[in-house]
Order: sequence, then C-alpha cells, then structure tokens
Amino acid sequence: MATIKDKTMFVCSECGFDAPKWSGKCPSCGRWNTMKEITVKAQATQNATVTARKEASGKTDDSKPHTLGEIRSSDYPRIDMQDGELNRVLGGGLVQGSLVLLGGEPGIGKSTLTLQTVMRLQDLKVLYVSGEESARQIKMRAERLAAAGSGSQLNDNLLVLCETSLENIYEQIKKQKPELVVVDSIQTISSEYVDSSAGSITQVRECAASLLKFAKESGTPVLLIGHITKDGSIAGPKILEHIVDAVLQFEGDQHYLYRILRPIKNRFGSTAELGIYEMREDGLRQVSNPSELLLTDSHQGMSGVSIACTIEGVRPFLIEVQALASTAVYGTPQRSAIGFDVRRMNMLLAVLEKRVGFKLGQKDVFLNIAGGLKVSDPAIDLAVISAILSSSLDIAVDRTVCMTGEVGLSGEIRPVSRIEQRIAEAAKLGFERIIIPKNNMHGLNTGKAGIEVVPVTKVEEAFKQLFG
Repeated sequence: MATIKDKTMFVCSECGFDAPKWSGKCPSCGRWNTMKEITVKAQATQNATVTARKEASGKTDDSKPHTLGEIRSSDYPRIDMQDGELNRVLGGGLVQGSLVLLGGEPGIGKSTLTLQTVMRLQDLKVLYVSGEESARQIKMRAERLAAAGSGSQLNDNLLVLCETSLENIYEQIKKQKPELVVVDSIQTISSEYVDSSAGSITQVRECAASLLKFAKESGTPVLLIGHITKDGSIAGPKILEHIVDAVLQFEGDQHYLYRILRPIKNRFGSTAELGIYEMREDGLRQVSNPSELLLTDSHQGMSGVSIACTIEGVRPFLIEVQALASTAVYGTPQRSAIGFDVRRMNMLLAVLEKRVGFKLGQKDVFLNIAGGLKVSDPAIDLAVISAILSSSLDIAVDRTVCMTGEVGLSGEIRPVSRIEQRIAEAAKLGFERIIIPKNNMHGLNTGKAGIEVVPVTKVEEAFKQLFG
C-alpha cells in the first residue's frame, strides 16, 4: 500500500487562499507578492494533533447537524473579568467558548493587562501559557502587581506554564482542566506536525484554528496575545483575525501614561466601545473619567489652546488642542501635527485663508493633541482652527468655553453626532459655554443642559464668540 506523502502548497498571507502553484497575484484578494510556500504534512501525522485537542476538550464524538428548533437561543454566559473597562470593550464580559485576540506595540502593556486581570479572578482556574517569558519573570511581575494593592492577588487558581508546543499545551489542559486559557503569545506556539518555524504563516494559522476548535468544543474561553508588525497590523496571516471571535487593539504612546483598548472586531458586542487605562509603575489603572486627566489648568491665559469635545467609540470626553503659529524661518513653511491628520490640518488652514481671510501662508504651524491621544473625530475641526488662530493673533481662548463642530470647505460648521452626550460631558466638567453647529439644535432641549449652548453656522460666527 502506497504511503501518503507530504505536499507543498502556496498560501496567501492576507486572505489565506491556497493554491498548488505560485502566482505573483493572489486570485482571491488580488494582492501582489503574498503567496508563501508551505509544506503540509500527511493526514496521518495531523491526526495526532486532532486527537490531543479532542482529549483536552473532552469531546471525542463527531459533530452532527441540528435543526433550528433543537438549538437553544439563550444568551451566551459571560465571565466577569473584574475590570470595568475590559468588560465594556468585550460587550459585558468574556463569553464562554470564545477566542479573543489582544494585539499591540511591544512594551505597551499587553502582558501586564492580561496578568493583572486573571489575578483578580480568584474563583476561576486559569492556565497562563507563556512562550516568551520564564516562570520567574512572571512571578516577579505578579508580586509587583499584588504589592500595589490594585485588587490583583497571588492565588493557587492561577497556573503558569512555560511551553511552546501545542501538543504539550493540550496535554496540560487535559490534566488541569482550566476554566480560562491565556496564550502569550500565539506567534511563539508551534505544532510538531507542521513543517515550519514558530511565527510563520502556517504555524500561526494552524495553531489558531486548532485553539478555536478547542474553545468551541470545550466551552473554555481562550485569550491570545499577538504581535503586530511595524505598520501597526497584527502579525501573521490576515485569516488570524477572521478566525477569532474578537480582536482588541491596545494602543498608546510609550512616552505617555494613557493606553486605549479598542475593539476592532467583536462577535458578541459593539465595536464602538472604548477602554482607557493609565500606565503606572504598579500596573494599569482604569480611567473612568478621562476628561479630568486630559485637561490641565497650566495654560490659563495663554494663546494657542482650545478645548474640544470629542467622541471615541461611544464615550465623550474633552481634550486639549494646542497650536503654535510663528513666522517661517525658511522659504517653505513647516506643517506638523501630533495626534491629528496633517492633511486635514492643511485643509483647515486653506479654509482659514480662503474663506476667513487670515494669511497663514508664510507661517509655520504646529499642532498637538495633549495627552498623546490620536483623534480622528472630525468634530474637533472647530477647536483646531480656533487654537491656530488664537496662536496667530496671540489672543487666549476663554478656558470656560469648549466647542465641537466639523468645518466644511466653504467655511460652514457642519453638524456632529451624539450632541447630547457632548453637551452633558461639558456641563459635568463645569464649562460655562459650548459652541455647537446650528443644525444640531433641531429637537435639542437646552433648558436642562446646565450650560449655555451657542449655535453657529459659519467659522466667522464662532470667531466672534471667541475673540469678540
């Protein structure tokens, strides 16, 4: 009887399409130079991993189809993660049997967030699989988090396993029977029966698919930590993000204190939510009211500073927009923006010059969103041009005034979304006036707002309110 031999295939790193021959362009997604050669082991050797997975999940029978009437439509049971920000991003807690991927820059705090969260789950048996750190390193971080008094405690229900072999991980899962499995990180895990190195397209795809089947068969949630590439996307094939139930992106600048947990994909909740943390020496602290931290009183009476009311996800908060306009030293004026799209800033400068009449063509313009945040909400346009004009005229903007509104090319102030939430946030923080687009006044009850609402239709009207 002839033996089944291994075969070579070419797999697209973007969409996961496989073909027997190499081609420069993927026939499925149309991307160029994404077909990578892999070696697929014979079915006989692949069965060893399948058997280990089924033994770990406790399911050995084959699946069968069910009618819709036989399937119970009850809500997915969720696990309270003892973290309000993480629960909000997940949609109310971690769903049993789900596969969640957490990605972010190196050193941003992915492992710290995961470890301090599972340490709070005192009544849950957790298996923490680490392929990057030793058990002693994890113990040192755990002791530091426990000594901080943040609710994270050392307990016997947290089991640490330093292993990179998928088959050995399944063997330990079979013995320990954990209620939650954490894998740090998926790029370090490899199967003995896949002929490629750890972190390759084949290994990441096969290991993630195997862990997904284990989570669905056993009902045990699995949390994966993933690396990202230099352009900010999650490392590995794009199919990795399609396999998992939720993709959480941990963002922030290492030079600032604040971290943002943003859901890119969530099958059990909304992708409009947002979690905000503050990085400290003793770990990550939840920030329930980010507006109070992002606003400071150190710029009182100084020009070039305005307050914008923005929305990130579904959470409103106020941010400080700083601008500096000075005479250009060189022939070509410089344009620079931190935390804001520089192309949009150039568009707003053109609106100021064409529609309002302020000559900024021979001035350097620098813009900064305080706190290291990256904001894409167009509702901060009005605050951006107000800060630039304030710096150019050297006239300070009243610190009791905040504003929100998108600026159009003709100089009109366009309406923004969730205006009631923005006004309520400004009133809660003690602001006296808020400038909003006039079109947002339809159906808006300002009597109970607790703040003076000033509607404007043009940029000139807003400037009259700010500078007289």
